[in-house]
Amino acid sequence: MIDEFTNSNSIDTISHLIQLAVAPVFLLAGVAGVLNVLVNRLSRIIDKSEKLTEKLEAHREDKLIDKKSKLIRVQRTYMSLRITNMNFAILSCTLTGLLIALVIMIIFLSAFFDFNGSNAISTLFIMAMGSFIIALSLFLKEIFMAYKYFKGRFNLPL
Repeated sequence: MIDEFTNSNSIDTISHLIQLAVAPVFLLAGVAGVLNVLVNRLSRIIDKSEKLTEKLEAHREDKLIDKKSKLIRVQRTYMSLRITNMNFAILSCTLTGLLIALVIMIIFLSAFFDFNGSNAISTLFIMAMGSFIIALSLFLKEIFMAYKYFKGRFNLPL
């Protein structure tokens, strides 16, 4: 098996495998970039949520339970929804990266162990794209949630 990779034909085979793996590797780099954006967004939401919690604690210490405290609680609840949304987007994007990495691995393993991995590669790639679509959809949902928050039009029960 390994001896097959020592002749000149095998060098062509290896270079062809590398060419096949380049596109998924670039896709993986793109997914990593999106994942970075999602994590940064989550970090900003968490920071805002922590500031709201500090404000609420200050109101409790001053024994001020008024309309402003209610508003802060509603805002924190909304931030919690946004955090949950971003966590699912990050999970989906991470799953995309894992599935693409599996595609790359199967490309090489199928040549190394001489089996037809085309069905597995196709299935994993379709799953990766589905997961990426979900991640981007959740990111889009977060953008709309942030816009609603900015405009103060979030309608949550008190």
